[in-house]
Amino acid sequence: MISKVKLFQTSVFAIVVASLLVACSTPPTRSTGYRSSGSGTAPSTYSSSIASFSAVSWQVLPGWQEDDMALAWPAWLKSCEALRRRSGETNWRQVCNQTNGVSSSDGQAIRRYFENYFQAYEIRNSSGSETGLITGYYEPVMNGSQTRTGMYSVPLYAYPNAWKKSKPNPGPSRAELMSSGMLKGSEIAWVQDPVAAAFMQIQGSGKIRLEDGRVLRLGYAGTNDQPFKSFAQWLLDRKEITRSEATMQGISQWAKRNPERVHEMLNANPRFVFFKELPGNVEADLGPNGALGVPLTSERSIAIDLQAMPLGAPVFLATTKPLSSQPLQKLVMAQDTGKAIVGGVRADYYWGSGEAAEEMAGRMKQNGKMWLLLPR
Repeated sequence: MISKVKLFQTSVFAIVVASLLVACSTPPTRSTGYRSSGSGTAPSTYSSSIASFSAVSWQVLPGWQEDDMALAWPAWLKSCEALRRRSGETNWRQVCNQTNGVSSSDGQAIRRYFENYFQAYEIRNSSGSETGLITGYYEPVMNGSQTRTGMYSVPLYAYPNAWKKSKPNPGPSRAELMSSGMLKGSEIAWVQDPVAAAFMQIQGSGKIRLEDGRVLRLGYAGTNDQPFKSFAQWLLDRKEITRSEATMQGISQWAKRNPERVHEMLNANPRFVFFKELPGNVEADLGPNGALGVPLTSERSIAIDLQAMPLGAPVFLATTKPLSSQPLQKLVMAQDTGKAIVGGVRADYYWGSGEAAEEMAGRMKQNGKMWLLLPR
């Protein structure tokens, strides 16, 4: 795969530190500059404010023929659920209607569908570079309780009722919220580990396994509108960790070695995220809703920069798995966004839920290429 990491290692590291701890809990506020001709003939080139796009043949996409398209199909159908309801200059409705005649178990038929109705575009950054940073995110799953116990004493909070009528702008910092007691009574669940709770805030959603076997699903409900500051950068500035340790795993290990300083580290980030309980009829195996408004699909959803490309679009991703040279080449859907996802060739790859997903996401800082698929 692509191995030019050293060409942008210094600039990328700053982005890595931020993306490590911001993830995708911010709703979309930007739109792409793409314009569709609607004529059935795809343009050979076009550009957005931060990227340029050139039409290429399907043979250019590494691993296109090897990808199991049947695994990508459910994620594309979810995109279509939202895209059919959207008005715009991209004719998603027509290509989504063509899915009706495609067998969901026939990978070759699905591949032909994309080849017949879409044009692939190589994405380049505004600098002209065809490579960029690919990070990962996940949905945390942890044990907890809906009441405080000796084991579960770290609260996760619902959005304050008082702020629904009159919200300060910005709201108090995390340190001020924790010391003032103003959130008392807003607890929605209790967990064991304050660092894991902070990571759940950063991811913007998660599942709590209750002691009676039920699963409480929490989604993003808002923030205190304070700026985000990275835990990893705070630790690096104080030479508490090395750059290779600037991962979720490295931060968690530092916290275990320094339990008396955990709240000092957490308060270094003034931003605070609130949760809401999702309906009980949400299927436990579905991912959290992304910015598109549909559930994310493990290893088939990504977060992108909305200045670069349209939300919901299919994207072919070519990168490597974390800490390895093993290729990760597959069709994914741009179903989410986030503040740290900035650039044309830039994606946050959704690994799924639980510990295995956390392990992969926390270590993913890969170089990669991307191709945008747009209706002809």
